[in-house]
Amino acid sequence: PSARRPRLAHGAMVGLATFMIVSKEDVPQYECDFGASREQAAGYAPGGKKDDAAHLHQFVMHAALDFVDERQWETNTMNLKLVDRFNDLLVYAFVTAGGSRFLLLHDQRNEENVRNFFHDVHELYLKILLNPFHSPRAPIVDETFDARVRESAKRHFP
Repeated sequence: PSARRPRLAHGAMVGLATFMIVSKEDVPQYECDFGASREQAAGYAPGGKKDDAAHLHQFVMHAALDFVDERQWETNTMNLKLVDRFNDLLVYAFVTAGGSRFLLLHDQRNEENVRNFFHDVHELYLKILLNPFHSPRAPIVDETFDARVRESAKRHFP
């Protein structure tokens, strides 16, 4: 007998876990858990304890950085596509001209939507970098950036 997937809350996206931007110096600049509340996105379960799934997602994505570093020299494109797998989770990567890495942890293979999502986020990221009040090494805490990344995710991963 096959196990049924739990129903997601209204408005939550199916098949999407976590998106992360990591600087050239391996410093996380932005992280977003799609389809989760702000407490769940921060890794806190309703009881106030750290959620194991959030830790697992972060571990898988940080482990994939080694593969990203290898693959970026094998191709001359910014979109590295699928770089790593862990069980049923897939890690896609995109490298900016400045060396920042975009990582998307996902459980469905849909490279066209992932490519379009990375393109949208790259445009938003460039706008943040062009802001004279933003330091390139500082975390991205802009609420408009966060809202637009989430909006793009909803558009590309319904």
